[in-house]
Amino acid sequence: MGDDSEWLKLPVDQKCEHKLWKARLNGYEEALKIFQKIRDEKSPEWSKFLGLIKKFVTDSNAVVQLKGLEAALVYVENAHVAGKTTGEVVSGVVSKVFNQPKAKAKELGIEICLMYIEIEKGETVQEELLKGLDNKNPKIIVACIETLRKALSEFGSKIILLKPIIKVLPKLFESRDKGVRDEAKLIAVEIYRWIRDVLRPPLQNINSVQLKELEEEWVKLPTGAPKPTRFLRSQQELQAKLEQQQSAGGDAEGGGDDGDEVPQIDAYELLEAVEILSKLPKDFYDKIEAKKWQERKEALEAVEVLVKNPKLEAGDYADLVKALKKVVGKDTNVMLVALAAKCLTGLAVGLRKKFGQYAGHVVPTILEKFKEKKPQVVQALQEAIDAIFLTTTLQNISEDVLAVMDNKNPTIKQQTSLFIARSFRHCTASTLPKSLLKPFCAGLLKHINDSAPEVRDAAFEALGTALKVVGEKAVNPFLVDVDKLKLDRIKECSEKVELVHGKKAGLAAEKKEFKPVPGRTASSGAAGDKDTKDISVPKPGPLKKAPATKAGGPPKKGKPSAPGGAGSAGNKNKKGLETKEIVEPELSIEVCEEKASAVLPTTCIQLLDSSNWKERLACMEEFQKAVELMDRTEMPCQALVRMLAKKPGWKETNFQVMQMKLHIVALIAQKGNFSKTSAQIVLDGLVDKIGDVKCGNNAKEAMTAIAEACMLPWTAEQVMSMAFSQKNPKNQSETLNWLSNAIKEFGFSGLNVKAFISNVKTALAATNPAVRTSAITLLGVMYLYVGPSLRMFFEDEKPALLSQIDAEFEKMQGQSPPAPTRGISKHSTSGTDEGEDGEEPDDGGNDVVDLLPRTEISDKITSELVSKIGDKNWKIRKEGLDEVAGIINEAKFIQPNIGELPTALKGRLNDSNKILVQQTLNILQQLAVAMGPNIKQHVKNLGIPIITVLGDSKNNVRAAALATVNAWAEQTGMKEWLEGEDLSEELKRENPFLRQELLGWLAEKLPTLRSTPTDLILCVPHLYSCLEDRNGDVRKKAQDALPFFMMHLGYEKMAKATGKLKPTSKDQVLAMLEKAKANMPAKPAAPAKPTSKPMGGSAPAKFQPASAPVEDSVSSTVELKPDPKKAKALGVSSKAKSAQGKKVPSKTSLKEDEDKSGPIFIVVPNGKEQRIKDEKGLKVLKWNFTTPRDEYIEQLKTQMSSCVAKWLQDEMFHSDFQHHNKALAVMVDHLESEKEGVIGCLDLILKWLTLRFFDTNTSVLMKALEYLKLLFTLLSEEEYHLTENEASSFIPYLILKVGEPKDVIRKDVRAILNRMCLVYPASKMFPFIMEGTKSKNSKQRAECLEELGCLVESYGMNVCQPTPGKALKEIAIHIGDRDNTVRNAALNTIVTVYNVHGDQVFKLIGTLSEKDMSMLEERIKRSAKRPSAAPVKQVEEKPQRAQSISSNANMLRKGPAEDMSSKLNQARSMSGHPEAAQMVRREFQLDLDEIENDNGTVQCEMPELVQHKLDDIFEPVLIPEPKIRAVSPHFDDMHSNTASTINFIISQVASGDISTSIQALTQIDEVLRQEDKAEAMSGHIDQFLIATFMQLRLIYNTHMADEKLEKDEIIKLYSCIIGNMISLFQIESLAREASTGVLKDLMHGLITLMLDSRIEDLEEGQQVIRSVNLLVVKVLEKSDQTNILSALLVLLQDSLLATASSPKFSELVMKCLWRMVRLLPDTINSINLDRILLDIHIFMKVFPKEKLKQCKSEFPIRTLKTLLHTLCKLKGPKILDHLTMIDNKNESELEAHLCRMMKHSMDQSGSKSDKETEKGASRIDEKSSKAKVNDFLAEIFKKIGSKENTKEGLAELYEYKKKYSDADIEPFLKNSSQFFQSYVERGLRVIEMEREGKGRIPTSTGISSQVEVTCVPAPTSTVSSIGNTNGEEVGPSVYLERLKILRQRCGLDNTKQDDRPPLTSLLSKPAVPTVASSTDMLHSKLSQLRESREQHQHSDLDSNQSHSSGTMTTSSSSTANIDDLKKRLERIKSSRK
Repeated sequence: MGDDSEWLKLPVDQKCEHKLWKARLNGYEEALKIFQKIRDEKSPEWSKFLGLIKKFVTDSNAVVQLKGLEAALVYVENAHVAGKTTGEVVSGVVSKVFNQPKAKAKELGIEICLMYIEIEKGETVQEELLKGLDNKNPKIIVACIETLRKALSEFGSKIILLKPIIKVLPKLFESRDKGVRDEAKLIAVEIYRWIRDVLRPPLQNINSVQLKELEEEWVKLPTGAPKPTRFLRSQQELQAKLEQQQSAGGDAEGGGDDGDEVPQIDAYELLEAVEILSKLPKDFYDKIEAKKWQERKEALEAVEVLVKNPKLEAGDYADLVKALKKVVGKDTNVMLVALAAKCLTGLAVGLRKKFGQYAGHVVPTILEKFKEKKPQVVQALQEAIDAIFLTTTLQNISEDVLAVMDNKNPTIKQQTSLFIARSFRHCTASTLPKSLLKPFCAGLLKHINDSAPEVRDAAFEALGTALKVVGEKAVNPFLVDVDKLKLDRIKECSEKVELVHGKKAGLAAEKKEFKPVPGRTASSGAAGDKDTKDISVPKPGPLKKAPATKAGGPPKKGKPSAPGGAGSAGNKNKKGLETKEIVEPELSIEVCEEKASAVLPTTCIQLLDSSNWKERLACMEEFQKAVELMDRTEMPCQALVRMLAKKPGWKETNFQVMQMKLHIVALIAQKGNFSKTSAQIVLDGLVDKIGDVKCGNNAKEAMTAIAEACMLPWTAEQVMSMAFSQKNPKNQSETLNWLSNAIKEFGFSGLNVKAFISNVKTALAATNPAVRTSAITLLGVMYLYVGPSLRMFFEDEKPALLSQIDAEFEKMQGQSPPAPTRGISKHSTSGTDEGEDGEEPDDGGNDVVDLLPRTEISDKITSELVSKIGDKNWKIRKEGLDEVAGIINEAKFIQPNIGELPTALKGRLNDSNKILVQQTLNILQQLAVAMGPNIKQHVKNLGIPIITVLGDSKNNVRAAALATVNAWAEQTGMKEWLEGEDLSEELKRENPFLRQELLGWLAEKLPTLRSTPTDLILCVPHLYSCLEDRNGDVRKKAQDALPFFMMHLGYEKMAKATGKLKPTSKDQVLAMLEKAKANMPAKPAAPAKPTSKPMGGSAPAKFQPASAPVEDSVSSTVELKPDPKKAKALGVSSKAKSAQGKKVPSKTSLKEDEDKSGPIFIVVPNGKEQRIKDEKGLKVLKWNFTTPRDEYIEQLKTQMSSCVAKWLQDEMFHSDFQHHNKALAVMVDHLESEKEGVIGCLDLILKWLTLRFFDTNTSVLMKALEYLKLLFTLLSEEEYHLTENEASSFIPYLILKVGEPKDVIRKDVRAILNRMCLVYPASKMFPFIMEGTKSKNSKQRAECLEELGCLVESYGMNVCQPTPGKALKEIAIHIGDRDNTVRNAALNTIVTVYNVHGDQVFKLIGTLSEKDMSMLEERIKRSAKRPSAAPVKQVEEKPQRAQSISSNANMLRKGPAEDMSSKLNQARSMSGHPEAAQMVRREFQLDLDEIENDNGTVQCEMPELVQHKLDDIFEPVLIPEPKIRAVSPHFDDMHSNTASTINFIISQVASGDISTSIQALTQIDEVLRQEDKAEAMSGHIDQFLIATFMQLRLIYNTHMADEKLEKDEIIKLYSCIIGNMISLFQIESLAREASTGVLKDLMHGLITLMLDSRIEDLEEGQQVIRSVNLLVVKVLEKSDQTNILSALLVLLQDSLLATASSPKFSELVMKCLWRMVRLLPDTINSINLDRILLDIHIFMKVFPKEKLKQCKSEFPIRTLKTLLHTLCKLKGPKILDHLTMIDNKNESELEAHLCRMMKHSMDQSGSKSDKETEKGASRIDEKSSKAKVNDFLAEIFKKIGSKENTKEGLAELYEYKKKYSDADIEPFLKNSSQFFQSYVERGLRVIEMEREGKGRIPTSTGISSQVEVTCVPAPTSTVSSIGNTNGEEVGPSVYLERLKILRQRCGLDNTKQDDRPPLTSLLSKPAVPTVASSTDMLHSKLSQLRESREQHQHSDLDSNQSHSSGTMTTSSSSTANIDDLKKRLERIKSSRK
C-alpha cells in the first residue's frame, strides 16, 4: 500500500499521467467528477487538462481507457477550450479506440467524435475519419464509416461534406472485408436519403450486384425530405424552435429548411474530371480532313466516345472545336454533321463554363446549319446549341444570334427563334435586361410579320417566353407597333410557356425536378429535348444569377430602326406615331388647296401669289393667326406648307414676307403632326435661305422645329446633303453652324456619323474659309460626344488643317456634353414612366461608338497572312504582325468578325521572341480600340491569354500586357472577364509575377463594379493561397485586393471559403479577413438615374465617404489621451466616431464606460511568483515559440484574467489591430499612475508585447515600442530588476525586431535595448544578443553585432559571456559573412574591443582566415587614425547625425568640418530647407568663434550686421518669416494625407530617442511656419502639447540623468521644442485650441525647466532659459485666456498643496498670474468669468484665508486679492452675476469677499487710482501684524537684488519709508556689501528727486503691475538675495557688464547715450506699443540674424558677440564709471515714463 499512499496525495492532473494504471483510473474518475461540477464553460480549470485529453482516450489499459473516454466526453461537451484538442483526440480515438473489442469503448469513441462536430469542429473530425479509412485494420474502417454515417444522419448534409465521402465510396465497395462493404452500403443509403439521384453517377461503375442491392434499398426509403435531428451549438436555438413546432403539430420550418440544402451537391461536382485531349487518336486532325467520309466518321466516333465522359478536364480545346466546327459548317455528309454536333454537345456538357470561350465561334455556324431539313440533324444541332448556351450567357452570343436572324432561309429563322425562346427560359428578369431584350424583340417583331407560318409561330413563342420571363412592363414598350391580334397571340403563347416555366424554371420546382435526372440525360426527339434541356445540366444557379448588364452598357448593334431610316433612339411611345406619319402619302396640289381652304380664310389663299408685297404680307399675317388658333389634330400640315411653297414660294423677294413665311413653317412644325413628307417640301427652301442675312435666323428656327418634329438625325442628314449639293458657301457654313447648335440641343443619339464625316471632309476642303471654320466648329461639338476616336477619320488631312482641328478638340477637352434640351419632352407621352425615359437617352449616349462606320476586315485576314503569323522564322512572323497592324490602322474602326486572326494572335502571345510578344500586345491594344465594345466576344479566346502574359519575367512585357488588358477592359467592362473559371485558372498558376499583376489589376477594377460578378467566388481559394505565397509582393497584393473581394462577396462567404484550408493557414487567413473587413469599402451604388457616362467618377466618389469614417476612427483611437480625468470623455468620443466608421460594435453602454474608471492592472499578491513557479513546474507552457500558437495566446489570456481589467483585456486580445492600439494608448496613460500594478503584471505585459511583435501592422509595433521605452524608463526610475523569467520570455523576441526593414523600428528597438541595461545586467543581455547574431536575417545580424560593440564599449570586457575568448570567436566568424553590412558591423565591434582591450584581441579571436585577418588589420589601422572608439559610438548613438551628413553632402564638408557646418546650417534647418531637414535647430546656439574661423562654407559676402537701422528695433517684434522656404516633400504628402500622418509624427515627438523626436519636431515646425499649411495642425494641438510635455518630462527625468548622453544633444532638443512652441503660440487660432488641462501641464513643464539647476550649468543653458521665458509670455498672451487663467489657478493650488514643490515654483506661477492680471483690461470680454470664479472658489475652498496666511510667503493671498480686485474693478457690481457655476457659495469666502470689495470701491473717492486703493488695502493688512513687516522688507530687498526687479524694489522701498518713516531698514543693509548699500541710498535719492520734480504722480505697487515676468529671475542671477544666509559679495564689474549688455541689446552706443530712448521691461505698461522687452529684442535680433545667416556671411562679427553669448564675461572697469552710467540709465528710464 506504500505506493498507493504516494500517488493518492498527488493532484488530479498528475494522477492522470501516472505510471500506475490504478492512479490513472482514480485520476480519470476524479477528473470526471470535477468536469461534472464545473458550471462555467470558460473556467480556467479546463485549461489544466488541455494537454491530457488525448491521453484519456489513448490509455493503454482498456478498463482505464473506458473511464478516460467518459471523462473526455464530458470535457468535450462542456469545456470552451475543447475545440483545440480536436485533431489529436479524434486521431487517438480512430487509432486506439475503434480497434477495441469492447462495444462500449467504440460507442463512447463515436459519441466523442459527434460531440466534437456539435462544438463546430466537423471539418477536422471528418478529415481524421477519412484518414482512418486508409487504415489496414478493417475494424477501424468500419467504425469510421459508422461514425460518418451517424454524423450525416444526425447533423445532415449541410454539416458533413459529402463530396469527399462519395469519392472514397467505390473503393470501400471493393474492400475484401465484408463488414466494410456492408457499412459502405449503409452509408450509401444514408447519403442517398440526403441527395437522391445525384449519387447515381459516381457509383455507376461499382459491382452490378451491389448496385442492384443498393437500388432495392433506395426504393424503400421514404420520399419526404430528411431533416437533421442534432444541431451545432450555434444552431441550437433553431432546434428548440423546431421542437416547439413539432409539439404544436406543425412542421412549417422543415420544408423551407431543406429547400436550400438539397442543391448544395451537384452531381457534376462529385465526378472526377477526365483528361481526353491526350487520348485523341494521333491522326485525328489528318483523318478529320480526309476525303473519304468513312475516315472522317471514324475520327468523329473516336471523339464521341471520349466526350461521353460526364466531366472533362479543362484544357486547350480550341483546335478540336475548330475541327468539329468545320465539319458542322462545311461537311457535305449530313450524318457527319449530326455526329460532330453530338461531339460538341458532349464537350459543352462535360466542360460546362470552361467551354464558354469557344461558344462564340460555334454558335453562328450551328445556327446557319439549321438550313438542313433532316430531323436527326436538326435535333443534334438543337441539342448542341442548347448545351452550348448553358456554358455562356445570352449577352455573349447575342451578336451572332442577331446576325443570323436576318437570314433569308425560313428554317434558319424558325430555329433561331425557337433557340431564343428556349434560351429565354433560362433567363430571369435580371439576366435579360432591356439593353439585351431590345435588339432581340426588334428582330422577332420582323419575324412575326414573316410570310412563312413556322417562322411566325417560332417568333410568337420567343416573344411569349420573353413576356413571361421579364413581365409585360418591360416588353410592352417594344410591342407598341404590334396590332391587337398579334399581341393576343403573344400573350397566349406566354400563358402556354407558363407550364414550362412553372415546371422547370421556378426555383423550388427546379430542385425537385432535378433529382431524378442522372448526370446526363440522353434525350430523344426535339420536343423531349426542349423539356429536359433545362435540367439536364443541373447547375442552374449561376445562370440565374448572372448579373444584369449595367443600365449604361453599350447596347448591341442590332438596334430597331424605323423604316424611314431614322435610328429611333427617342422615346418608344413615339414610334407608333412616327411610323404612321412617315408614310403620309404625298398629296397633289389640288388636294392640298382643298384642305388648306377648309382651314384658312379665302382672302388669304387668294393673296398668296399677289404681285403686291404688302398684300402678300397681310396674307401671311392672316395665315399666321389661323395657324396659331388651329388645333393639332385638325392641322393639315402638308397642305399648309405646300401653300407656302406655292409661287413665289421660296423665291420670295421681300424679306419681311419671307421672314413671316419662315416663322409660319416653324409654327406648323411645332403645333401640328408634322411628317417627313411635309418636311421634304420645305427643307430645300429653308437651306436656301439659311445664309440670308435677314432671314437666316428664321430659317434656322424653322429647321430646329422640323428637327424636333421629325427627329434630328433624319433632318440633319437631309439638310446636309441639300446644303452641299448647292454651291453657296454662306449657306454651307450656316448649315454647319446650325447643326453644331442643334446637336448641343438635341443630343447625339441616332445621328449618322458616316454621312456627316464625308460632308465635313468636303467642307474642310472648301476654298471658303468660313465653311472650313464652321466645319471645324462642328467637329469640336461632335468630339464632345464621340471622343478622341473622331480624330482617326481626319488623320490624312493636311497638317495645317489637322492642327486647327486638334486645337478645337483641345478646347473641348474635359468638357462634358450638355444635357439635351430638345427632342425629349415632346415625345414623352404619358405611356412611359420616368425610369425608362431616363434610360433611353443614355443608350443613345453610349451608342456613339456604335455609330462610327466600321469596316469589315475579315476578307483581308487571309490564310496566307495567318500562316505567316505562325511561321517558324521570326522575321516572317514579324512581317505578318506588321501587316495586321497596317490593316487595323487603315480600317480605323472594324467589325467584330476578324476570321482566324484571334487564334493566330493567341499563338504569338507565347512567342519565344519577346519583341514579337510586345508587338502582338500592341496590336491587341489597337484591336480593342478599333473594334470597340464588340471586342467582348473575344475576351475568352484572346483576352485571357493576354492575362497569362502578365506572368512574363520581363518587366516591359508585363507592363505592355497590363496596358493591353486595361485597354480591353475599357471597352468590354469587367463582367466578361470575371465570368467562368478562366480568370481563377490564371490566378491558380503559381507564377509570382502573374499573381501580383493580376491581383493588382483586380484590386483596381473591382471597386468600380456595381454588380457582383457571379464567378468571382471561384478566385477566392487561389486568392487565399496567394496570401501565403512565398513571394512577399504577391502576399502584399493579395492583402490589398482582399477588401475589394469582400466588398462584392461579403465577409460570410469569404470566411466560409476558408473551410478548405489547413488549420494553420485558416487562422492566418481569417485574421487577415478580419482586418480587411475593417477596411472594406462600400459598394458603389447604382445611380438613381444613370447619366450618359454611368461609370464616370461615381465609383471613386462613392468610395471615399465610406472609407473616411474609418480613417477618422483610427485617428481617434490612436490619440494620446490627455489625463485620466479626461480619458473617460475621450473614450466616449472615440467610440462615437468609431461606431460611425463601423469599427467598434456600438454595443458599449454607459455602464461599461463607467467600468473603465478603475485601475487597469490589479495587484495580486505573489501573483507573479506563482506564475514563475507554475512555469518552472511545467504546469503551464514555457513561453518559447517561433510563432505564437493559439494555446500560448489562450494561456496568456487566462493568466491575465485575474490581474488585468476585463475591458482592457478585451481590447488586448481583439482580432482588430486598432483595438491593440487603443489598449496601448490606455497602458501609456496609466503607466505613471499605476506603477505597482505595472510591475506586478510586468511578466504578462512583456509576454503580450512579444505577441504584438508577430503582428504585421506597423502602427501597433511602433506604439508597442513607444510603450516599451516609457516602461523601461519607469522601471529604471523605480530601480526595478527584471527577473530571469521576464527576460527570457521577452528579450529574444525583441531582438527579432532589431532586424526589421524599417529604420525607425530598428532605432527604437536599439533604444529599448539600451534602456534595458539599466534594469537587467548587460552581461546577461550579452548572450541573448549573441544568439541574435545567428539569425538568417542579415539586418538582424548586423544590428546585434553593433549592439554587442556598444555593450563592450560601455561596460568593458566583462560583459562578454561566457568568456571574452568564446564571445569574440563567435563575433569574428561574421567577418566572413556574405552580407557587407554584417561584415562591417563585425569588424567595427572587434575594433571597439581592440580600443578597449588593446592587442590582446588577436589572442582572443583565435585564428582567422587570411582574408578576414587582413580586413580586420586594415580596419584597426584605419581606426587608429581616429580618436579611439568614436566611430562605433557615432553609429550607435547618433544615427541622425550620420545621416544628415551624407544627405547634405552637397553643402557640408565632411570629416572635421562636420561640427562647424552643422552649426552653420542650423538656421537653415529652422526654416525647413529640405536639404537640412535632418539637421537640428539651435536658435540660441550661435557659436560665433566657429563662424569667424570658418569663412569657406558659405557662398556670398554680406554687409555687417551693425548697419541695421536700429529705429525699427523699438517696434514690437514678430518673429520674421524666413525669406526662402522650400517645404520638404515629405510634409507635402503628409498634408494631403489625413490626420493619421500628423498623429504619427506627433507620437514621435514624445519618443525616447532624441533624434526621432527632433526629426518629428522639425517636420511639425515646417508646417507651423506656413500659414497655408498650419491649419493642418488644427485639432491636434492638445495632442501635440501633450507629446511635448511628455518629452519635457522625459528629458527632465531621464535624459538629464543619463551620463552617456551628450548634453548638447539635450540642448538641441530643448531648442527644437521651444522653437516649435513659439511658432505654435504665434498662430492665435491654433494657440486658442489648447485646453486647460494641457496648458496646466505645459506650464508645469516649462516652469520646472526654468528652475532646473542642471541646465544652468551647461554653457548654453542660460540661452535656453531665456527663450523659455519668452515662450511663457507667448503662452500667456496667445492662449485662450479663460483656459490659461484657469490652468494657472489650478497649478498654483497644486503647487501650494504639494509639499515637495519648491517655493520658487509657486512664486513663478504667481508671477504668471500677475502678468495675466495686467492683461485683463484688454481681455476681460473674451473671458468666461463664471469658470474663472468657479476656479477661484475652489481655490478659496481648499485655501481659506486663515490657511493662506500660514503660508511662508504672503504672495499667494496678495495674488488672489489682486486678481479679484481687478475683476471687480473691470466688471463692477455685475461680477456677482457670474457665480452661476458654483453650486454651494457658502463653501468659500468668495462671495463675501466680492461684496466687501464692491462696497469698498463704492466708498473710495474717485481721485485715487484703483491701484493705490489696492495698495492701501494691502498695507492695512500688513499693519495688523507687526511680524509681517520684516517679511515685507525682506521681499523688497530681494527684488532690489534681482536684476529684473531692482527698480521696482527701490520704488517700493521708497514708498515704504515714506509711509513708515520710523521703520528700521538698517538690519537689512548691514550684512550686504558696501557697494550695495550705496546703490540703495543713491537709488532712493534718485526716486525722491524724480517724484518731487514731477509732483505727486501716483505710482503703482510693484506687485500688481510692475512685476517683471519675463517671468523668471534667471536662475543664475549673480546677485544673491539679501535674505539669503550665504550673502556672497558681488563685484561692481558684474553690473557694468550687465549694463553693457543691456545697452548693446538695445543697439545703444556705449559712448553716447543721452539721446537714446531706454528699454523697459517687457511687462511694464503693456499699453505702450513702442517698448519691447529685452527678451523680445534678443529675439528680434536673433531672427534677423537667422534670416541674414540664410543668405549671407558676416565678415565682422564682433558686434554680434552679445547676441549669441549667454555667459557674462568679466570686465575690470572702475566702480566710479558704473555709478555714473547707472545714474544716466535711471534718468533715461524715468524720462520714458
